[in-house]
Amino acid sequence: MPTDTPAHPLPDVHGARELSSVVVEGYSLQLRDKDGFVGDQASQTAFRQLLERWRQRRRRKGEDPLGGKHSRELTKKVLDQAVASRMASEAADLVHGAIEEFAEELAWVIDRFLRQPSWKGVERIVIGGGFPGSDVGERVILQAAAVLEEMNVHVQLGRIGHETDDGGLIGWVHLTPPPMLRHHDAILALDIGGTNVRCGIVKTRIRRASDLSKAKVVRREKWRHADERPSRKVLVERLAEMLEDKIRYSRKKGLRLAPFIGIACPGLIRKDGSIARGAQNLPGDWESDNFHLPTELCKRLPSIGGEATVALMHNDAVVQGLSELPFMQDVKRWAVLTIGTGLGNASYTNRR
Repeated sequence: MPTDTPAHPLPDVHGARELSSVVVEGYSLQLRDKDGFVGDQASQTAFRQLLERWRQRRRRKGEDPLGGKHSRELTKKVLDQAVASRMASEAADLVHGAIEEFAEELAWVIDRFLRQPSWKGVERIVIGGGFPGSDVGERVILQAAAVLEEMNVHVQLGRIGHETDDGGLIGWVHLTPPPMLRHHDAILALDIGGTNVRCGIVKTRIRRASDLSKAKVVRREKWRHADERPSRKVLVERLAEMLEDKIRYSRKKGLRLAPFIGIACPGLIRKDGSIARGAQNLPGDWESDNFHLPTELCKRLPSIGGEATVALMHNDAVVQGLSELPFMQDVKRWAVLTIGTGLGNASYTNRR
């Protein structure tokens, strides 16, 4: 963190768990079984591997109806088109088979999480990440809900209501120091994943809804860094450039931008803003004692609007889940699973 004393009091520290209206009971759980981490079996990576196995079996009998590309290279659009056709096809049969098998894996993983103390009493689980933002993802969620009922596991499943790329940005309005929300129009937020980086301006619209249910991303940039495989240094430089672009845009549009950067990324976040574990999908060593992303960004952006920049970091699943906080007030215990390169997780208890 920068040495200058920030103008506004901070809510706790990096990775804050005790918030005014909700408690983060747990996140980044890493359950293991004989085959490795339980969550790895319900990631988007796992679905692609599963689909590839179905296709390999089909190739032994003849031509693959999904073409020559590996399953990890097939776009969501291609898979959605395969299952959207009203007429039966070999491609649809392949994808439907993978959907049904993956839904069973997801249901099994959910059952394992619900047995953990930090998930005890969870009534509703929202599914986020890039996977649910497709027809295939929607079908998996519906099928997994049916499988859970057959297992006599009674929990509500649904997908995050925001756009796929917005949840991990909007959630930061619930982690921003309250005085900054009152005195500014918008905040800057980053959502760093193993495949993509999203950078955006989140307009709080707190005057329209004091519970921040009307918060909205007004400008967003997405970079698929996995295609370029940048070094850690290059990635940090690109993050700073993306943020600088959003600052210029805010100035041009007359937005009062808070001197704040919210950083969501995978892993267990220590109170000092370092990463204890879980950042293996990010380029370079993010768990090094010599690397501190909030400080690196504050060095490059020491002030915003003439005020000293404050940067806070938290787990990406926690932040994405918090984007749903205003809409979870009818239950006491709830949770989020983010299906992306890996499987993120977090659970919450509402204070009121």
